[in-house]
Amino acid sequence: MKLVSAEEMRELDRRTIESGIPGEELMYTAGEGLADAIKTLAGNHQLVDSPVLFVAGPGNNGGDAFVAAQLLYEEGWPVECWLAAPEQKVKGDALLFFKKMKKAGVPFQSLETSEHWTFAAASGTDAEILVDGLLGTGVSGEPRGVIADAAAFIDAQADRALVVAIDMPSAMAVRADLTVTMGLPKIGSVDSEHFDCVGNIEVVDIGIPPEFLDEVEGDKTLELIHASDLAPLFPRRPRTAHKGEYGHVLCIGGSKGFSGAVTMASKAAVRSGAGLVTAFVPESIHALVAPAVPEVMVHASMPEGNWSAIVAGPGMGRSATTREQVMHLLENPAVPVVLDADAVTVMADHLDDLVNAECPLILTPHPGEFAALFGLKVDDVQEDRFGMVRMAADKLGATVVLKGAGTLVAAPGVPVAVNMTGNPGMASGGSGDVLAGLIAGLAAQGLAPYQAACAGVWLHGKAGDLAAAEKSQASMTATDLIEKLPEAFREISCR
Repeated sequence: MKLVSAEEMRELDRRTIESGIPGEELMYTAGEGLADAIKTLAGNHQLVDSPVLFVAGPGNNGGDAFVAAQLLYEEGWPVECWLAAPEQKVKGDALLFFKKMKKAGVPFQSLETSEHWTFAAASGTDAEILVDGLLGTGVSGEPRGVIADAAAFIDAQADRALVVAIDMPSAMAVRADLTVTMGLPKIGSVDSEHFDCVGNIEVVDIGIPPEFLDEVEGDKTLELIHASDLAPLFPRRPRTAHKGEYGHVLCIGGSKGFSGAVTMASKAAVRSGAGLVTAFVPESIHALVAPAVPEVMVHASMPEGNWSAIVAGPGMGRSATTREQVMHLLENPAVPVVLDADAVTVMADHLDDLVNAECPLILTPHPGEFAALFGLKVDDVQEDRFGMVRMAADKLGATVVLKGAGTLVAAPGVPVAVNMTGNPGMASGGSGDVLAGLIAGLAAQGLAPYQAACAGVWLHGKAGDLAAAEKSQASMTATDLIEKLPEAFREISCR
């Protein structure tokens, strides 16, 4: 999905209004989308009917908040709205919905001074969801005055409650769990400096004509991975389908003491929708892996098969044998190969072999593995993630997934794709193994490497968000991701 600047978004709004769609209609649609996003977030976190506090400014962001507050209130939610300005400052379309909200009886108060917000900070709130509707994309620089006080109040509450930001977190001074952006996602929201503020991103269609969206230039080098772009990759399966039509994945990995990695990669490949999955593991761990994945054919010697995709690396160890196995895999031009973990690291002094690989190649390193592969420092990789992943894809002629907050997917000739699903709870052992198996499973079903990587990282992150919502970020595990993959798939397919 295109990423646009604030100026481009304002131009889209202007053109839409001039085309005959009133600004108040756009605002109402935005508020509806915001209310729906809040309900979904609350449902995932078992917070249905929990108190929601809208903190609004006098501008258009506040207008979206007024609409959503009224809609939720009329559905019976315990809602309150605080205005960080005198009432007379509310203007334009926002004023229309402000009046409607008050008439509907939504509990409301105006906190016009710093003293009001000092008292609010001391008193706190019992709201379990706070909505940041203070500032929009048209404001630059640090928040000032009462708006700054209100933003500080919301950010302080972020330590104990969920925070939803409208369009963008106010001046990036608020840590949001979810940013509900209107029309198209904004370029600034995927800047790595802002990840801790933006959280996940939900895009609301507010009714801008499709031809206007097509015509806006946006960022030509970077785009957001979004569910709407992935859905066409998963067409309805015919009733006559059989397992042979959905690919056969070969998972190669594991070593003595490291049976879990290949087990999780194999389970994820099964959950990807692949028709068949086979695992090749050392004899020393065969008895551990085989009963852990009953859907997988587990072998202790290299099996023969007509593979549709191969994943290698999880738990393999960084030995010369691993390198030899990887180099052998690179010689088959017909089968996409996903290299993860140790299979990436052992190729550090053999980049030419990756460059000259016959097979379609997907690499899924975390920053440490990426740095080791190219002889860099991890800090250098993290300081320029976009430039690094672009360099790697162009140098190797491969699809490269640079994992981390805002995972990036790069391939030659296409924009770098950034993923904003996922959360810090996924920073635990095994998460990367799940991703590698998932991507291989998608590639086995016929998705091109770049498509498989984009879909894989989005689904992986979405499963992580669902797992965290149910089990908490601190307590979730990599196997929880696998169990939540079916729900993640439901986000892009009704079947």
